[in-house]
Amino acid sequence: MKDFSRLFKYALPYFPGLLASIVLMAVVGLSQGLLLKLIPFIFNRVLDPKSPDAPAKLFEIPHTGFTLYLNDFFPSQIHNIWTMVAVGIIVCYLAKGLCDYFGNYLVNWVGVNAVMDLRQDVFDRVLHQDAKFFEDQPTGRLMSSIMNDIDRVQVSISSMLADWMRQAFTALFLLLVLVTTNWKLSLISLLVFPVVAFLTIRLGKRIRSTTRHAQDMAAGLNEILQETLTGHQVVKSFGAEDFESKRFRLAAQRLKTGTLRYVAHQSIASPVIEFFGALTIVGLLWLGRQQVKHTTMTAGDFTEFVLALLFLYEPIKRLTNIHNIFQQGLGAAMRVFGYMDNHPDVVDKPNAERLARFSKSIRFSNVSFCYPNATSRLVLDNINLEVNVGEVVALVGPSGAGKTTLVNLVPRFYDAVNGAVEIDGKDIRGIRLDSLRENISIVAQDTFLFNSSIFDNIAYGRPDAKREEVISAARTALAEEFIERLPDGYDTVIGERGLKLSGGQRQRLAIARALLKNAPILILDEATSHLDTESERLVQDALTALMQKRTVLVIAHRLSTIRQASKIVVVEGGRIVETGTHEKLLASCGVYHRLYELQHADVIAG
Repeated sequence: MKDFSRLFKYALPYFPGLLASIVLMAVVGLSQGLLLKLIPFIFNRVLDPKSPDAPAKLFEIPHTGFTLYLNDFFPSQIHNIWTMVAVGIIVCYLAKGLCDYFGNYLVNWVGVNAVMDLRQDVFDRVLHQDAKFFEDQPTGRLMSSIMNDIDRVQVSISSMLADWMRQAFTALFLLLVLVTTNWKLSLISLLVFPVVAFLTIRLGKRIRSTTRHAQDMAAGLNEILQETLTGHQVVKSFGAEDFESKRFRLAAQRLKTGTLRYVAHQSIASPVIEFFGALTIVGLLWLGRQQVKHTTMTAGDFTEFVLALLFLYEPIKRLTNIHNIFQQGLGAAMRVFGYMDNHPDVVDKPNAERLARFSKSIRFSNVSFCYPNATSRLVLDNINLEVNVGEVVALVGPSGAGKTTLVNLVPRFYDAVNGAVEIDGKDIRGIRLDSLRENISIVAQDTFLFNSSIFDNIAYGRPDAKREEVISAARTALAEEFIERLPDGYDTVIGERGLKLSGGQRQRLAIARALLKNAPILILDEATSHLDTESERLVQDALTALMQKRTVLVIAHRLSTIRQASKIVVVEGGRIVETGTHEKLLASCGVYHRLYELQHADVIAG
């Protein structure tokens, strides 16, 4: 019920459309009921030319004296029963068709808009999650929820809601026809409905459970698909096509099993209802035969009653199926709302301040850190470091020493578990995230570019940038030369993750993007580690231009690229073990000297 109320809140902004659709669908049900009320007139009067020309009574409300006649809908000069019945049939079908069309459109309009708002809210919520969330949630599963699960919700609250209102009002007015025709037979015929309601509720719970299981299987299949397509080069290089095909087939079989389990539960309702309905019809035929035999009921009235009952079972069956499909939508909504209810650890404090442009220093004070899923192991242990404005500070050390983790604390991808990171004397946990990250540019070893134009990728951090500014940034990053050789220049679409470009070209675009953003703090995370010698030289020249008049934290694998750093910090085992200039650290014959000698030996051996 909680998930249903949350879904309904998304429809509230479109309540006028929902209300109009309810009224229109009520007219659809009323038209269906009135059509059945015309049946006795066909058997008792239209087909009997000798019948008296008396007022045609549609129904009366007992003990109130209120009686409604078919004649009340026509001028007094029109009293021929054939004319009234013929016009009544045409008007009922016309009203039913028009109201069904517009009611169906309106309720789908409400549902599509509500689901669009829900999908946007889920996307925005996921977008603002912290790094831990994305470590725990595979990309394929997230994509499956944002697209497939919400699609199921859309079916439930748009298409199925329209059908639910149509069938519910039809059932209501057919029930009214039954009661006004013969209330005693109505009570007998409705004895089956408690059984139907009980089965529907029990099946609904099972369907919601099996739906969640099937959606888990679909998410797993989507995850394998996403990984295989993204890592297609790795798959081919290891000749793992058969392995991935088998993995996909097993996941598809699990999805098939979950889907068939849902189908088995969903399909059982209709035959059960039809069986109980058949028993009811047989009993009513015997009772009706007795009443017609004793002239307490006309053949036309009994025909009306039986037809109304038969027509009633169809909306009841549809309502049962709709309930099952709605349970399927609620199962999908539970997963979606689970993502929305996840609260990130890295958030703005209630009274967080905006950070003006960085001007003094970055300070790590007794900083310790461990990853949330490995709390027993400190990745950083009691780090103390100060980076003054304008300095270039290089972080070096063996793989796994904690260098990347250390710089990731500056833009608050994570928060320190002990100690504090301060910028201009303020703990960054008290600074608004947007203003903090406005002051930071990052160029990493694995550059991410979007499947868009070169212009859009460079202007990503500043979408309002003028074309001249984008071109100037590309020129400074030494990217203009290869951009101008492309077929469409700056308008060239570079493919997913920029795969149409070389590694060096992608890196220079990332540098151009950072130049255009013009943030005072620059983080370089092994930005040249995957490049060949020529590409490294070009990227290194572009980085030199980027580092001008900025405070830089640079992680370098190749020590020859950081000789001119203001300060070199050696990190090992999560601790700072050495600090100094290139010359000073070489002279000390410590960890830095050992790393430098190893690289120098590799160069000579190469």
